[in-house]
Amino acid sequence: MPSEDVFVPYGPTHWAALGVCALGAVVVVGLGRRLRGARAEVLFSRVFAAVLAGYAVAMLVYRWLPENFDVHISLPVHLSDLAWMVAVVALWTRAHWAFALTYYWGLTLNPQAMLTPALDSPDFPHIDFIDLWVQHILVLWAALYLTWGRGDRVHWHSYRLALAVTVAWAVVMFGLNSRLGTNYGFLNGKPDNPSILDVFGPWPWYLLVEFLIVTAAWALITWPWTARRPGRARTRVGAAGRDGAGAGH
Repeated sequence: MPSEDVFVPYGPTHWAALGVCALGAVVVVGLGRRLRGARAEVLFSRVFAAVLAGYAVAMLVYRWLPENFDVHISLPVHLSDLAWMVAVVALWTRAHWAFALTYYWGLTLNPQAMLTPALDSPDFPHIDFIDLWVQHILVLWAALYLTWGRGDRVHWHSYRLALAVTVAWAVVMFGLNSRLGTNYGFLNGKPDNPSILDVFGPWPWYLLVEFLIVTAAWALITWPWTARRPGRARTRVGAAGRDGAGAGH
């Protein structure tokens, strides 16, 4: 039997956190739609950015306290760390590159930590539990709000940008891991606890499988936004033609 202090996947606290995540997602998307185009939209986006940044920086300071610092987990170089940083930029500035990274990282890689959490992590109300869930939930809410609330959109250039930045991060992190003896991103080896990586083959082949899966998944979540444009364009052209024909009679 696991200790009560150890997080149990799909136990009561896991379902509670997922429930909060789902309810909050409905709220932020609905509020985003309601505020779209209004002056309050900018205020809400920037308050959201400030809350996310304030929380993440506070946890970063906590991780860097001498009694908590661990070079294997405390450096702000996880992909989830980069995700909250670009989400803050996207919320505050509407920079498309930041939104694109938030979209791809926030909707695919970020939820993995919530759906398949580490088996040896502490349970609520431990600070590590709160840190994991609050940060990942806020980033997911940001991605959902920006896309379906505020109405930002990706295209194939966004897709290529996200792939290029992610590959660059992986290359840099592999070198950093090799130098420090760390394993950020599990790029230099699989995690000690069982994970989905176990079915992807041995190192380094599972990295190739991961890349292929991510490439395909990101293409799938890009296609719906780009596939609509030609239809809309044809509709506009057809309408213009009918108007022109009507004007000639």
